[in-house]
Amino acid sequence: MILLTGGNGQLGTELRKLLDEKGWDYISTDADVLDITDAEKTMEYITDLKPELIYHCAAYTAVDKAEDEGKELDEKINVEGTRSVAKAAKAAGSKLVYISTDYVFDGTRKDGMYQVDDTTNPQSEYGRTKLLGEQAVQEVMEDYYIIRTSWVFGIYGHNFVYTMQRLAETHKQLTVVNDQYGRPTWTRTLAEFMTFVIENGAPFGVYHLSNENSCSWFEFAKEILKDTDVEVLPVTSEEYPQKAKRPQYSVMDLSKAKELGFAIPTWQEALEHFLKLEK
Repeated sequence: MILLTGGNGQLGTELRKLLDEKGWDYISTDADVLDITDAEKTMEYITDLKPELIYHCAAYTAVDKAEDEGKELDEKINVEGTRSVAKAAKAAGSKLVYISTDYVFDGTRKDGMYQVDDTTNPQSEYGRTKLLGEQAVQEVMEDYYIIRTSWVFGIYGHNFVYTMQRLAETHKQLTVVNDQYGRPTWTRTLAEFMTFVIENGAPFGVYHLSNENSCSWFEFAKEILKDTDVEVLPVTSEEYPQKAKRPQYSVMDLSKAKELGFAIPTWQEALEHFLKLEK
């Protein structure tokens, strides 16, 4: 039996679809069924269920709101909630898969990609709480996978691809930052890796998983809108201020995931597949 938290979110919905395809037995929960901010109820629910595996996809992901109005909720869900899930998983004898983010890094590295064991230094509240979530899992458990990902897009939720497409319907010209670099990640690729580590008994620990190749947000937008007549223009981060500081460079090394034998499509290939499915 598998337990899935955040089952109605962008990644959770994609994972449910994949688990259905595989015929895996699971229970999907969201906040209305399992409120992970209630430690006592979380412990009771998980120890009663005794799942072999927990996919912990529930998270607070409103990056800019986390800087002010959402700060308290961000802390409750990403830190306290994750600790509650980890403690319950430990008590129930469950393995845990926790999804983290490239925002745990400060984005100042100039000499290559971020390795799984590189020093973390989050610059935003979201990054800080996701890192504290990682640390909670590591402190409480031994049988865990922490999977850091970045720039997530997929069919089931709000994301950059949909934002660009929506803006393209009403604008002939768009400006997108061209000085922040990372790796886009299709939820399907991420979900496949989440099941791959379980199927193949991968060593527990921290992994990085995004699609292959890197780009700026501007380059990503250009590819998304390449078949439209919308002009995409580059701007700097200073010209497009946001509440939460984004990493300037958060390209993560994928070699640990690839060494397991997991084949990773490029983000361009993933985007092409996604756009075909969307139609």
